[in-house]
Amino acid sequence: MQVTRRRRRVDARDHRRLRVWTAGAATLALIASGAGVGSASTRQFGDQQVGDITRNGEVISSDQYIDPIGDRLVVNDGKIMASSVSPDGGHLAATVADGPVALEIVDLKNWKLQQRIGNSATADLKIPGNDVGQESPTYSPDGKSLWMAQTDGYRRFTVNADGSLATPTFVSIPADGAKHGLPAQAVFSADGATVYSAVNGQNRVVAINAATGAITQSWAVGNAPRELVRIGSKVYVSNEGGRPAKPGDTTLNSYNTQVPANPATGATTSGTVSVIDLAHPAAAVGGIDVGLHPTALYVKNNALFVANTASNTVSVIDTGRDKVVQTVSTQPWPEASVGYEPDGITVTNDGHLLVTLGRANAVAVYRFSRAQEPVSYVGLLPTDYFPTAIATVGNTVVVSNTRGIDARRPTTAAGHNTHDTTASVQRFKLPSDLAVRGYTGKVFQQNGWTDHAVQVADNHGKAQPVPVPQRLGDPSTIKHVFLIVKENRTYDQVYGDDPRGNGDPALTQFGENVTPNQHALEQQFGLYDNTYDIGTNSAEGHNWLMQADDPEYTESSAGEYQRSYDTEDDALGHQKSGFIWSGAQAAGKTVRDFGEFQQFLTKPAAASWQNLYCDAKNMAATGEPTALPLVSSSPIPSLNNVSLPGFPKFDTSVPDIYREQIWQQDFAKNPPANLNMFWLSSDHTGGPPNPAAQVADNDLAVGRIVDTISHSQYWKDSAIFVVEDDSQAGLDHVDGHRAPIQIISPYAQHGVVDNRYYSQITMIRTIEQILGIHPMNQKDSAATPMATAFTNKPDFTPFTAVPNRTSLTLGLPTPPSCGNDVVAPQFAAAAPSTTVPADKKQLADQWSQWESKQRLTGPDAVPDFANPAQMNHLTWYQTHGWTTPYPGENKVYAPDQVPGGLIPSSDSDG
Repeated sequence: MQVTRRRRRVDARDHRRLRVWTAGAATLALIASGAGVGSASTRQFGDQQVGDITRNGEVISSDQYIDPIGDRLVVNDGKIMASSVSPDGGHLAATVADGPVALEIVDLKNWKLQQRIGNSATADLKIPGNDVGQESPTYSPDGKSLWMAQTDGYRRFTVNADGSLATPTFVSIPADGAKHGLPAQAVFSADGATVYSAVNGQNRVVAINAATGAITQSWAVGNAPRELVRIGSKVYVSNEGGRPAKPGDTTLNSYNTQVPANPATGATTSGTVSVIDLAHPAAAVGGIDVGLHPTALYVKNNALFVANTASNTVSVIDTGRDKVVQTVSTQPWPEASVGYEPDGITVTNDGHLLVTLGRANAVAVYRFSRAQEPVSYVGLLPTDYFPTAIATVGNTVVVSNTRGIDARRPTTAAGHNTHDTTASVQRFKLPSDLAVRGYTGKVFQQNGWTDHAVQVADNHGKAQPVPVPQRLGDPSTIKHVFLIVKENRTYDQVYGDDPRGNGDPALTQFGENVTPNQHALEQQFGLYDNTYDIGTNSAEGHNWLMQADDPEYTESSAGEYQRSYDTEDDALGHQKSGFIWSGAQAAGKTVRDFGEFQQFLTKPAAASWQNLYCDAKNMAATGEPTALPLVSSSPIPSLNNVSLPGFPKFDTSVPDIYREQIWQQDFAKNPPANLNMFWLSSDHTGGPPNPAAQVADNDLAVGRIVDTISHSQYWKDSAIFVVEDDSQAGLDHVDGHRAPIQIISPYAQHGVVDNRYYSQITMIRTIEQILGIHPMNQKDSAATPMATAFTNKPDFTPFTAVPNRTSLTLGLPTPPSCGNDVVAPQFAAAAPSTTVPADKKQLADQWSQWESKQRLTGPDAVPDFANPAQMNHLTWYQTHGWTTPYPGENKVYAPDQVPGGLIPSSDSDG
């Protein structure tokens, strides 16, 4: 099959050029722009693909275009987490995650990447680890040293005359039991002799002797201190977890601290700024109440600005009185109050307050004169993907963008992966206020912000039922929604073998012989070949599905996750507007959860994969309950109240057909809820069977669930959405975020090949529209429901699951007591070979040793603990009989030879 690869397009009407430099090269390119406000975000994409250049900008996977103002320097080493400018304004130091280095130095004068620091072979300066803190590195007042936060202290560098770094040493902040230091921001005393550090993991601030590294003082502050500023003899601290809990508070966990939180939404309920009086170090630490999840701090004269990231506001504190004197809204679109995520602040010399809006890819511009005088809104300026830090150098504004141009890093592979992460640094002269107002319409266009995006019914019960109503609260023909979340596959990995879609068969790993049910489902109900998952990994992906966003806390931790990875168990990762299940409950709908957002798992000692496989077969044959009961739970009370505790959370040593049988028995006794959520995780791979067997297990479980629903009395008013949490575990020739999806319903379009741009966000908005759930934030508010995937003329033909073609016990080191799974003879030759060629046995043994160290199974299993590049290579080798190199490479590598193998794993629990 010949694969057609779309050319990136530039519209002839484009009228502005953006100079683009790629780090390491002086490549001049054109980026298109447009103006004006058009239709809602997903509708305006049509059949555009991620990576296309259009008159509105470049298409990215988050229902947005990017086309930043000014000059762009693309960095191809991962995501910029935070950055700071040297005292002389000549250099920018940026911490980096999800790549081969931890720190990069950008020469701002010559506009080039100057130095890369990390533990990879490609680093210019080597350090032991690539772990970095949430906040920016800190230059000393004289610019001669730089301190960068790591897990249990700071990496201290000497700054050379040319701005490069040298002689790294380590200043330790020891762990306190299970709590690592996790230092965040540091600031120096005026004379440079003392460093004050926000010790995020231990809820304190410490004073450190800058010369010796000795801790000389410690102050207890609020929960999860994040940024610091020093103003004279006072240090101000933003506490992203708010105040300490008091007796009678409802609380949730955050890194082994119970913080005040809402039990329904799971979100923190306070935000504070602590005030330390350095002139009286023994005095009680003061506190100022601000908005939720305060992060960035910036001081100008006697005004302290605080970015309240979850409240979408900026507090202005008069430091003479230590009181909030005004609160500035950072909600530019009236349709939604949540989800813009202000995360960086600066003030220009001519009196403009600039605030980066991470999730809006924009800088909000305000006029400011003094703390007590009201700030006035001017407009918005476009940035790259997720701006995270902003500074002024003379009359130039410098912005660091965490995700740059999305996962478009140049590689030698024959496709894209979500970990091909970029970042960018952007610079521009601040336009006039009139010009800023002109750019505002462009930002609205790029985000899909339109008037009346969320319409609420005013005549309940009178409208004619349709599958996807235009207004929230109008009746739908669909009463029961089933959301089945799977793990980590790209479109090409699964559907690249279907010639009807835009697939690349060379990248297909789990085609029809491994996923016969998924192929039968897309043949019957439709093939969607232009749908995108937004997240890089599971921590992000499940947030996008449950919150229609990846809140700033998870975004700012990305790649390292030293504090937490599964934000189910960290209140800091929850938005104030709640989850899709709490929204459903608020709309008067019932909810039932099967594993999604569960954090804890207990299981009997005898509950091996083999025993659970036999137990599942026995349950299916006899209808008896499980002989090996497992118990899952969530730290979020509102979810525990609607969850089936016996449905196991993520653990690749639990077969999905076991999960399917637990659900079958519940479904036989109880009617389905309006919203039913599942996590079927075997296609993550990494358990006892080989990858093809685990994906086949997942495929069979999904097929049987759909079979049962479609043959039940509930089929007539049901819709089933099958989606990956993310697509990180493979390659795709269009974009690493492109993923398989199924929409299964009597009201789904049958037999179509749909190449419209869709995303996880549009899917969640579709579910909200069907069930009357109010959108949670600006992302799902702007999304266009997938009404085009449905029809008003139902086809009630049920789906009949097909047998697996790949043995579910393929590759097991020990067979189950009930015997290995035997497939039908006509499919016996279809399964990948598990025989390792003689010349590859030593390599395969090295990979087995590597795999044994990954936390893929058991009660403490962690999604994505394994290094993603290594995990993807192992899966490829196993599904290709150890004979075929990974795409774009010329040999089969050992684990420590894999390019990108030094990318930090997403190990949450330290």
